[in-house]
Amino acid sequence: MSGRFFDQWSMGDVIAHPITRTVTETDNLLITTLTHNPQPLHLDHEAAADTEFGKPLVNSCFTFSLAVGISVAETTLGTLVANLGYDEVKFPKPVFVGDTLRIESEVVALRESKSRPTAGIVTWEHRAINQRDETVLTFKRSALLKKSS
Repeated sequence: MSGRFFDQWSMGDVIAHPITRTVTETDNLLITTLTHNPQPLHLDHEAAADTEFGKPLVNSCFTFSLAVGISVAETTLGTLVANLGYDEVKFPKPVFVGDTLRIESEVVALRESKSRPTAGIVTWEHRAINQRDETVLTFKRSALLKKSS
């Protein structure tokens, strides 16, 4: 277990997650077809060539899911009761095949659970940043975590 318990978090804690990931064509193709998303901007090089981007964009569902997945090890692994929600999901810059993403998580809210004395709620702002130091995704995630005692 590498996640932290509720009472081990403090406001403003920031984690630069050690795992980075270079996005592949296969990643984009799999998430797009698995979710039955027919958007040509993700799948069709010819259609995407005629856009302002000039090439296919990586499906934003992949970027979002990758950021959540990478963040789990140092945030909630072994301490999670339940994910409570995701808010304010924003994609300020596009992601392309070949981009390498790193994830940061910052605690932006903490509160005791009103209904569970053995747990508390942590809210993080997660950020995905590419190799050019451009933020490509931000969102907030709230989770109910166990307390250590």
